[in-house]
Amino acid sequence: MSKDVNHQAASTSEEERDVTEWTVSAENARERIDKYITESWEEDISRSQVQLWISGGHVTVNGAPVKANYKLSEGDIVSIVVPEAEVTDLIPENIPLEVVYEDSDVIVINKPRGMVVHPAAGHPSGTLVNALMYHCKDLSGINGEIRPGIVHRIDKDTSGLIMVAKNDASHASLAAQLKEHSVTRRYIAVVHGNLSHDKGTVDAPIGRDPHDRKLYTVTEKNSKKSVTHFTVLERFGDCTLLELQLETGRTHQIRVHMKFIGHPLVGDPIYGRSKGTAMNGQALHAAVLGFIHPTTGEYKEFSRPIPEDMEDVLFTLRSR
Repeated sequence: MSKDVNHQAASTSEEERDVTEWTVSAENARERIDKYITESWEEDISRSQVQLWISGGHVTVNGAPVKANYKLSEGDIVSIVVPEAEVTDLIPENIPLEVVYEDSDVIVINKPRGMVVHPAAGHPSGTLVNALMYHCKDLSGINGEIRPGIVHRIDKDTSGLIMVAKNDASHASLAAQLKEHSVTRRYIAVVHGNLSHDKGTVDAPIGRDPHDRKLYTVTEKNSKKSVTHFTVLERFGDCTLLELQLETGRTHQIRVHMKFIGHPLVGDPIYGRSKGTAMNGQALHAAVLGFIHPTTGEYKEFSRPIPEDMEDVLFTLRSR
């Protein structure tokens, strides 16, 4: 059974911070709070970081601060008010960007494979955020200093379209559309094997892999509903070209779902088989992105063809 999660709306005031809450289920009773938070957090985070939050008074249970070794009880309400990240070296960088669309509210970028979306451990610079800070003088502040404007992400080695908010009102609108699953997100991928159906849906919950917390897997424990629709575009015998549409947007969702049904992405170094391909990363491209414009209310949809390295893979498959 998955945890009940309530992500409250982020505040733009300096006195308030984004609050994340969980209600503890019976299966998580007697679990240490630092372990519980580490495994529940949507992004990769170390247990030592969680312990620092706890010792700093940023974590409460039923409204009261606790220690890292606190044992949870069923029905406990765990709340985290994450302190603002202190960023000292996040600077604008003159990195070329393919701007697909831009106005005073939103900018749409065609992200190249290999670019990290925002700074993180091991990637302090050279990210999309660094490039955006050079290109734009106005980005939303809802996600804090380290992720200005970032409403959603795509993996480092996935190419394609990503939307970025240029003010807080636009950010709130786009984030709400993502939460309501009304944003159009279609991907092109090359997977191993020959799928048995021309169309299908993978409806399987995704959570952290219990054997490696940096990875994700299909699991019933501590997971979230995850739905991916696929359509076969072309068959090559031992590989298949797919169009995939996200209904939900979990971390590594397409990669995990394709592995789950026995057709991992070509070139995926984690969930698939990267050897024997010309790809430097998974053959996955965010090809179509559509949303309601935060100010005008007009539906906007953008598309970009697959990058050259994926074209090379398809050329090789078609030439055999």
